[in-house]
Amino acid sequence: MPGSRREFLTYSSLGALAAAIQAGAQAPAGQSQEPTPGAPPAFGTSPPVGPEVSPATFAEAEKLTQVEMTAVDRATAAGNWRMQMAPLLERRTGPRKIELDATLAPATLWNPSLPGIIRARQDGNVFVRSTDPGLALPESEDAIAFAPVWQLSRWIESRKLTSTRLTEIYLRRLERFNAQLRCVITLTRQHALDQAEDADAAIAAGQYRGPLHGIPWGAKDLLDT
Repeated sequence: MPGSRREFLTYSSLGALAAAIQAGAQAPAGQSQEPTPGAPPAFGTSPPVGPEVSPATFAEAEKLTQVEMTAVDRATAAGNWRMQMAPLLERRTGPRKIELDATLAPATLWNPSLPGIIRARQDGNVFVRSTDPGLALPESEDAIAFAPVWQLSRWIESRKLTSTRLTEIYLRRLERFNAQLRCVITLTRQHALDQAEDADAAIAAGQYRGPLHGIPWGAKDLLDT
């Protein structure tokens, strides 16, 4: 039967506690107490590993993550960090290190295809571009802003729309809504405009480089730079 989130957290916490108690109990006589290689230890029972950390360590880390912790939070994190990291580090450095073959497939598969859509398999890395329907450029900036990328690229390629104008549209929207939506942390306005002008100059000179040429973009915070 469906239950509330609070019930789930209550019973899952009790289950974790029961597992920890059971793991700490004496094994029957004659039964090995050696842990199964690669098996995770009971929650909160790992011996501390890794370098020592202190509240000051987390205060310095806050400068990189732009997340501010309280003094109590820093003290709590410093007090159990080495124990909480133990199950992860031991799989890399031992004593229960697990060697994973580089050819192993990931545990999950992400398939972005919509239900019912079957795409023919193609040999090699072949890019199939959407057909240009020859749509006129809307007068409304909102309509341009919400147009799909494939359509924006066709307008830029045909020079109905410049990269500079499209970039300015998105910059104005970011400046208008960022205070409420927190869309960006660092807005590189001039950098974006400089690249847009370079794209427009190249396209005007007949050096169109492909569907994403002149399309403004933002870097998600997970992007490794």
